[in-house]
Amino acid sequence: METLGEVGVGLAVLIETFVPPIPSEAVLPGAGFLAYDGRMNFWLAWLFATLGALVGAWIWYWIGYAFGRNRTRWVVGKIPLMDHEDFDKAEAFFAKWGAAAVLFGRCVPLVRSFISIPAGIERMNFVKFTLYTLIGSGAWNGLWIGLGFAFGPAIKPILEQWSGVISDAVLVVIGLLVVWFIVARVIRNQKRKRELANEG
Repeated sequence: METLGEVGVGLAVLIETFVPPIPSEAVLPGAGFLAYDGRMNFWLAWLFATLGALVGAWIWYWIGYAFGRNRTRWVVGKIPLMDHEDFDKAEAFFAKWGAAAVLFGRCVPLVRSFISIPAGIERMNFVKFTLYTLIGSGAWNGLWIGLGFAFGPAIKPILEQWSGVISDAVLVVIGLLVVWFIVARVIRNQKRKRELANEG
């Protein structure tokens, strides 16, 4: 984000759409702090974050629209570290809440990344889908960027003194979260394979 500025915020959110272990909750407050510190424009950061979320949602929407349920479910299952259960969760969430799931699903981990798929499969009105995505993503992004901005006065003195240590600590925490996600998925997939083998 420091290198690409507000565009980097949008790219980070777009990447999160396809790499769910990278949470927007870990990225957006940093954008808020940079805005507080005068190194980024708050509203542009929010705009690009929301556009990044929208573009990612559009891609998944049209994949679901074009491929249909079974082929899209197969595609999701082939994505590294993703499996059919992720698709099923998003589908169940959409089935329960309907079009409103697109709005509220932006605040639910993993579901946030895939809620656009069942919307495309069910041929949800594209204008309505876009509007709900903009509202949900805009509110979510505004919340986290706003928190980073609001806590800027408290964070800045700490960062000035401990910036190197904190940067390393943040990278370690994010790395550990990604490793935990990978290990948990690998263990779960191995367990399922053994269960299927035993059933066979």
